[in-house]
Amino acid sequence: MPKILCRKEVAQPPLPSLYRIVFTHQGDSVVPPSQNPYELSPANSDSSAPSRVRYMVAAASVLMAFMLYLDRVCLGEIVKSESFRGDFPAPREEIGRVLAAFFFTYALFQIPAGWASDRWGARRMLTLYIVGWSLMTLVTGWVASLTGLLAARLLCGVAQAGAYPTSGGVIRRWFPLHQRGQASSWVSFGGRLGGMLAPAISTLLIGLLGNWRVVLVLYGLVGCVVAYLYWFTVRDQPAEHPMVNADEIHEIGHAPDRAEDRQHILQVLAACLLSPSLWLSSIVQFCINAGWVFLITWLPSYLVDVQKVSPFSGAIMVSMVLACGLPGMLMGGWASDQAVKRLGLRWGRVLPVAGAASVASVAYLLCPWLSSVWLILLCCGIVSMMTDFGNPSFWAFMQDVGGPNTATIYGWANMWGNLGASLSSLLIPQLMNFGESRGLGQMPAFIACGLCFLIAAMCVLGVNATRPITRANRSDETGGMAPSR
Repeated sequence: MPKILCRKEVAQPPLPSLYRIVFTHQGDSVVPPSQNPYELSPANSDSSAPSRVRYMVAAASVLMAFMLYLDRVCLGEIVKSESFRGDFPAPREEIGRVLAAFFFTYALFQIPAGWASDRWGARRMLTLYIVGWSLMTLVTGWVASLTGLLAARLLCGVAQAGAYPTSGGVIRRWFPLHQRGQASSWVSFGGRLGGMLAPAISTLLIGLLGNWRVVLVLYGLVGCVVAYLYWFTVRDQPAEHPMVNADEIHEIGHAPDRAEDRQHILQVLAACLLSPSLWLSSIVQFCINAGWVFLITWLPSYLVDVQKVSPFSGAIMVSMVLACGLPGMLMGGWASDQAVKRLGLRWGRVLPVAGAASVASVAYLLCPWLSSVWLILLCCGIVSMMTDFGNPSFWAFMQDVGGPNTATIYGWANMWGNLGASLSSLLIPQLMNFGESRGLGQMPAFIACGLCFLIAAMCVLGVNATRPITRANRSDETGGMAPSR
């Protein structure tokens, strides 16, 4: 006869915290809380309504992402200011190398920084990452040589490398399967908004404060405040938060990560190397970033040099194009979760990406045949919107398959995306020069970007979110709670 499971609370002496211990009885044996982590429930679990702490965690993550991109993008605008040029009258090529240095360490440290968060906890490590890049932003405002500027940007890239991988792990632990896409879109929205507003905010502050150095010091101090708010708000697991009740834990649904499930970085890398699904997703990330990066690197020059618009008008046009990504991000998060509900996890995660990449491909391929600059901007705006429409599905995919090693898995994928952007930034000007020398104009560059999105649309169909990358991610395959043992 099968054993009947029943639950009863065993009286305990008063605890100094907000929690009480609930034991699970299985026959005549008692399963201690250490073996049944979600039986540690808040003292306010009798509340008639579930708490909503996970939305506070999401808000802290959005604020983090905003500062992440504000500190990343601001220097690109600052180097154009008169006060900066007065301090660093260096050739454009040398300043360009300083700006590019960030992306080298940012891509290189994606995996180690993500693994560190899986190993020692997202709350601790992401707080350190925020403090780290904020201090490097502050130091950037102090340095007096190009060598110092280069070192500060390299270290800033190291600190920022773990931000999105770690945040992906936080969203996985705090949100149920059917809300991961939407929650991921909020975080990505914060980053895009920070990047879009960074030029305007930095220019305004330089005008008000009179010097670029003061602006960077201010950014660094604000970042340290954001780090404190993140530490105060976020916990590694929902059950650790004093404001979370048992009803919210039930809504989140999946069991907490166990320390023994977190694997060594070499084990995770081996699992990544042996996963066809993750290799396909890496190709998709590589191609999408390779096609998208044209919008922020060479579109401004194209508008000024080829379409003959003024530099100021070109900057406004590029901002308009990038702004199209903001509603795309929010719509993509909603669409990803709705697709999973209706089509299941296997196809619900990939079809939004495939559809968005296909539309972006067509938009790029139309550009060489258009003579109106506004129609070309419309197509570029569609590319921007469709790129960000697909991003939340990718965040959610890495949370689905990563389990307790989500940050490391995200670091792997983000590394390939940044490599694609870096390579594309080098190849696109060569394609533009080739087209001009052959009388083809910018056609080779637009076709190359369109083909990148087309390859991504085809490869993403082979990505399978129902197959976890590492062995520990069994409870998340169905989105349910792991059985107690």
